[in-house]
Amino acid sequence: MTDLAQRVQEELIQAIEKDQLVLPTLPEVALRVREAAEDPDVSIPHLVKEISTDAALSARLIKVVNSPLLRSRQEITDLSMAVNRMGITYTANLATGLAMSQMFQATSDVIDRKMREVWNRSTEVAGISHVLCRHYTRLKPDQATLAGLVHQIGVLPILSYAEEHSQLLRDSISLNLVIEKIHPVLGDRILQAWDFPEPLRHVPTEHLNFTRDSSAVDYADVVQVAVLQSLAGSAHPYAQMDWSNISSFAKLGLNPAEEQEDEDLSAEMEAAMQLLG
Repeated sequence: MTDLAQRVQEELIQAIEKDQLVLPTLPEVALRVREAAEDPDVSIPHLVKEISTDAALSARLIKVVNSPLLRSRQEITDLSMAVNRMGITYTANLATGLAMSQMFQATSDVIDRKMREVWNRSTEVAGISHVLCRHYTRLKPDQATLAGLVHQIGVLPILSYAEEHSQLLRDSISLNLVIEKIHPVLGDRILQAWDFPEPLRHVPTEHLNFTRDSSAVDYADVVQVAVLQSLAGSAHPYAQMDWSNISSFAKLGLNPAEEQEDEDLSAEMEAAMQLLG
């Protein structure tokens, strides 16, 4: 740990404990869509009206509903058909996840590159999570997708801090050390502040707990396996671990010692990543 990383980490942890750290807020359209979806009396036309204020988001939802992931029998040509096909909760989760891409933008080139890197990584893990969830669990694929998209959300306030502190901005080693150490706890704080459903709130910390053994498969298990599968064959330290001791694989009914060579599944994961990216 460098001196700078240690100092920044202490500053940020103190700010978290005193509730002084400015946490990122969801894009306006995501907030409105989530609020609408939580109303038990919400109508599909009302939800469509909220989403349609963002033309890019509307187009992406239509693209997703027409993709092989959702296997629509007929081509969906407008937002109303798309929401009808997916349902209110699924639409709200997907809209929240897709709208989040707006948050990963910065004013400096260094931070902008880092944010794109984090977002690309998150969409990759979200795509794998969606497919794993649908084929190996009875959990909800839309929730698994959202879990994958937010598993690194705690990186955002650290990068915002770095944008305002040139010393940290210039020292990529210290910046990466700070990110690695505290992004999980920040992620949990953010999801709590956003009032995310309980099953997702601790995904940022729990997906990195490789000794965890929950009584039943949950979204942290799905994201954990997705993260590890995305790193398979790389030089990353997680790829060097003995995965046979990690219970999340067993809970999904997967054997990490066996090569997963299902070409259809790989193609599906690839398609999911492309859609979300």
